[in-house]
Amino acid sequence: MRIVKSVAAMQRLAKRWQNQKVRVGFVPTMGYLHAGHLSLVREARRVVGPRGVVVVSIYVNPTQFGPKEDLSRYPRDFARDKMLCRKEGADVIFAPEDREMYPPNHGGAFSTYVVEEALSRGMEGASRPTHFRGVTTVVAKLFNIVLPEVAVFGAKDFQQAAVIRRMVRDLNFPVKIVVAATHREPDGLAMSSRNKYLSPVEREQATVLSQALRMAKQSVKRKGVSAVKLKAQIKQFIGSRPAARLDYIELFDPQTLQPVTKAGRGTRMALAVYLGKTRLIDNAVL
Repeated sequence: MRIVKSVAAMQRLAKRWQNQKVRVGFVPTMGYLHAGHLSLVREARRVVGPRGVVVVSIYVNPTQFGPKEDLSRYPRDFARDKMLCRKEGADVIFAPEDREMYPPNHGGAFSTYVVEEALSRGMEGASRPTHFRGVTTVVAKLFNIVLPEVAVFGAKDFQQAAVIRRMVRDLNFPVKIVVAATHREPDGLAMSSRNKYLSPVEREQATVLSQALRMAKQSVKRKGVSAVKLKAQIKQFIGSRPAARLDYIELFDPQTLQPVTKAGRGTRMALAVYLGKTRLIDNAVL
């Protein structure tokens, strides 16, 4: 397995693969890898095959964090990430520094951003106004650096995957987007690097997200239900957990991401909940 830290070196390698017609699968991450990330690496390998190449990027992207968010304390453990990627059979880790991705003092500060203006408005986009601008910008840059044929994202970040897919379509990136299923702990909690922040009490109560999704699924099992009524039920349920504080609940069409007035089978539900200071997200089709 090879470690690449320079943008120029990664591009040279990617162009060589392109000239040799080697299929490249790409898994963009911010590191502190868990079993969910590793499932994406396996999916990338499945798609490109044994003769293809799998690249994992490990980069905590500063432009997708707001001024009061957890950039400085976001968990990092490159030695462990490297071991896990090697064990999973990744071929290359691309791990650039900020100065590589956002070069300073070269004719002025970095000033070019990629913005998706429809799917990024609600939910995470409303709660974290600059978040998706940072996501689309860094993913566009990574696509131009790694030159993948396939990129694999996790369904836990459903809105992010939808925004990336739209960006790829609108800007004609020759990349196939694959969205892999959410990986969960045995008690239902969606795997996340931020789960590390949870105290024992918060960790115990964090299952409220997956429980809320199951409750919503049961509510629409036989027939549709008012979105307003269902949201009220879920809000009350989450409020029953002392450590939990609701950020948002949304019931929406999975294609357009537009809110629905009546939730039924095929509707998707997403929610964000604070457990203490830790903000977790989850979603599922109902």
